[in-house]
Amino acid sequence: MPFKLFSQVFGLLILLSSCKESKKNFVRGEYIVRQQNEYFFTPPAPLSQCRDKYPWEKRYTSSHLPHITKEFFRCKGNNLNPVVVLKKEGREPRYFRDCPGGRRHGLSMREGKEFVYPCLLELLNYIQEKTEKKVVITSGHRCPQHNSYVDPLPANWGSKHMLGAEVDFYVEGLEEAPDKVVELIQQYYKERAPFKGQAEYEKFARYDKSQLLVAPYYNKEIFVKIQSRGEGANFDNRHGFPYVTLQVRYDRDLNQRVVFEQKQAENYLRY
Repeated sequence: MPFKLFSQVFGLLILLSSCKESKKNFVRGEYIVRQQNEYFFTPPAPLSQCRDKYPWEKRYTSSHLPHITKEFFRCKGNNLNPVVVLKKEGREPRYFRDCPGGRRHGLSMREGKEFVYPCLLELLNYIQEKTEKKVVITSGHRCPQHNSYVDPLPANWGSKHMLGAEVDFYVEGLEEAPDKVVELIQQYYKERAPFKGQAEYEKFARYDKSQLLVAPYYNKEIFVKIQSRGEGANFDNRHGFPYVTLQVRYDRDLNQRVVFEQKQAENYLRY
């Protein structure tokens, strides 16, 4: 090995050893000082604790079911739906297109706020509470365009669906037993304040009309109709089995009857 290379290697080794020695000089130990009577201990195992229910959950035992709010009532229109053609003898066919719909489209408005009659929400959540089965809303609020698309017949022109005062639904697992759902609705008015003990709410009468397959029930506040298989079928209700329709008759907050008004029907949230 040439002398010059040997001297370079030797100098590098001396440098490395000096760095190592200098690093050792800076290492300091740290003593752990304990107070008198201190000792090692084992912490107890953590205990599992369930959270308290929110106020709106405490009334309902079926926590696995969604709490029904006005959001479930939004208009189900979609401009991708096919055009509906209404043909009448001696007249030109009429064509109906569905509304655009949208995530926040179509809820009735009252005093500048989105509105659905509270009794509908109370009844549907009560049914879920008692049956522990999911209520499926097939048709809640309808904007005027979607209402005409769903059922273009003149008899449907004054539908309370446009006021947030009507809803079509069925109960999963009770699709073929809508009469049991009607019994629960009647039971609600016998159990819950302020209706308990008031005959005008507790007692349901039958609305006799020959063209209806099943005579509806009604009390002061609500009108209940079982739509039999093949009856009341429309674009919103394409499931093929019976369903229940609730329609509000009386507004207990305003102490007045609920009737269809065109001006109110046109006052809905735009998309």
